[in-house]
Amino acid sequence: MNKDLTIGKPESVLWKFCLPLFGSIIFQQLYNIADSLVAGRFIGENALAAVGNSYQITLIFIAFAFGCNIGCSVIVSQFFGAKEYEKMKTAVYTTWIASIGLCVFLMACGLGFCDGILTLIHTQEEIFADSKLYLNIYIWGFPFLLFYNVANGIFSALGDSKTPFIFLAFSSTANVLVDVLFVKEFGLGIAGVAWATFLCQGISSILAVIVVVKRLSGIQTQRKVKKFSLDIFKKIAVISIPSILQQSFISLGNIVIQGTINDFGVGVMAGYSTSVKLNNLVITSFTTIGNGMSNYTAQNLGAGKKARIVQGMRAGIKMVWIICVPIVLVYMTMSGFLVRIFIENPSEIALTTGVQFLRIVTPFYFVISVKLIADGILRGAGLMKQFMISTFTDLILRVVLALVFSGLFGAIGIWCAWPVGWTIATGMSVFFYKKNFRSEIKKTKRD
Repeated sequence: MNKDLTIGKPESVLWKFCLPLFGSIIFQQLYNIADSLVAGRFIGENALAAVGNSYQITLIFIAFAFGCNIGCSVIVSQFFGAKEYEKMKTAVYTTWIASIGLCVFLMACGLGFCDGILTLIHTQEEIFADSKLYLNIYIWGFPFLLFYNVANGIFSALGDSKTPFIFLAFSSTANVLVDVLFVKEFGLGIAGVAWATFLCQGISSILAVIVVVKRLSGIQTQRKVKKFSLDIFKKIAVISIPSILQQSFISLGNIVIQGTINDFGVGVMAGYSTSVKLNNLVITSFTTIGNGMSNYTAQNLGAGKKARIVQGMRAGIKMVWIICVPIVLVYMTMSGFLVRIFIENPSEIALTTGVQFLRIVTPFYFVISVKLIADGILRGAGLMKQFMISTFTDLILRVVLALVFSGLFGAIGIWCAWPVGWTIATGMSVFFYKKNFRSEIKKTKRD
């Protein structure tokens, strides 16, 4: 069902729109969590380390899928808010055509340079073969990941956050069951974990695209819709490319950090693999709510209702802080239990590493969540330069400090880089938001 985000009380509109998005990303993250969980419990600590090692590389592919999602979603939202339905449909078709070429290029690069990348990040010899196997199967499934994300962006642009939630709830639950079946019953090892994700994500992607096509066919237009527009492609690229670069550089930064972590041995790798998956579950969830803010912002800008964006910012911060409270409490008090869920009999170093990471990083979820809401507004408003500046500041600080602190304090120094980068970058994002919406902020304060 399509929903107009330009009417109704902003707080109520955002809760109804963003909560299904939040639920969707929780289920999407279950794909990666299920892989680590099954690998750690049914195969062993080395298998968990291999999945975690490959995961940092897969984030580059996710970055491109995420960028296509955002670029398409923002532009489609603007056309939808302005009731320009012919251009809206053209934007969808243009994104799909461009995505095919991008997909072929990325798969060729991934399959061709897999060995070199794994060597570059100092992958331990005992997990190299498993890391390569998992990564290769993942790359073959990349078309499903890419087209699902584009379809998800279209649903969000139309104000529909419930349909992707239903798809992901079904496919993620199925993925957990198929993971266990392939690994425990069929004895396929790391390959079973990867093929389970391939199969379930593929089904979800195909169904999502079919529903999008059906949804678009129900929207009537006066003139024939163009299948590709260079002008609209440029508009999409203006949003997509900075988002792709942002996520890609974050991924490259994480790969650099992963290379540093790998030097500390398999135990630290396994503990980090567990805790970073739990961390990414939270960060990606907040990022998805930020994406919802982008759709909300773009629709309201398209409708000429800029003042509603400021009200949305306040509602968005309130929303993520409410969500933060139980997460922080659970991660801080049950960190050891959470690590043991992934590893049945963890080594002391793996357990210590996982607990340390969570306890250092978790309290700062209240900080980074504000940045991600502000970033969502900056993207939706097309303020990509400001968005990139704050994001790269966070990344550069985390990478540099991780390298420096690891030499001074060991592995624990790496984890301390996260709060510093997050805090400074959040201040910058909020500054850019206030600077660009100054008049609307003053107006809402008077009202």
